[in-house]
Amino acid sequence: MSVNYDGYPNYYGMSPIQEPSQQPRLGGGQQHGPQHPPFGGGQQGFPPMGGGQHHDGAPSTPPPSHTPQESVSAFAVDPGAIRGCLHRFTFVWLNNGRSFWFYPTFVGRDSVAGYRWRGFRWVYYGTDLRRIRSFRCT
Repeated sequence: MSVNYDGYPNYYGMSPIQEPSQQPRLGGGQQHGPQHPPFGGGQQGFPPMGGGQHHDGAPSTPPPSHTPQESVSAFAVDPGAIRGCLHRFTFVWLNNGRSFWFYPTFVGRDSVAGYRWRGFRWVYYGTDLRRIRSFRCT
């Protein structure tokens, strides 16, 4: 299990710099067809392989150039609330103080996954909802 830029385990088994399609797969065999993150069978609240809606492409444009104001909440991030931000530019503030533009493509019971802006490109990223302090989508 690798560690993402936030110092937390990366449940996808990916290096935080590479896209899922650039990752070597476990088992060493050649993979044919589209490459998806190795979610497994819906474990950790992530979508099962090959199932569900597939709107998971990264945006073709950068996120907005401004940083929105954070509205602090005393409550934990709810999957129902962040689900309203699916496929929308979303600014995320983590509990560890980091913040970034995010484009969520999946919301599970305990997690969210999508694309995180790295200054010049989108990189596939996922995290536990408990690690998110607040968020705001456009």
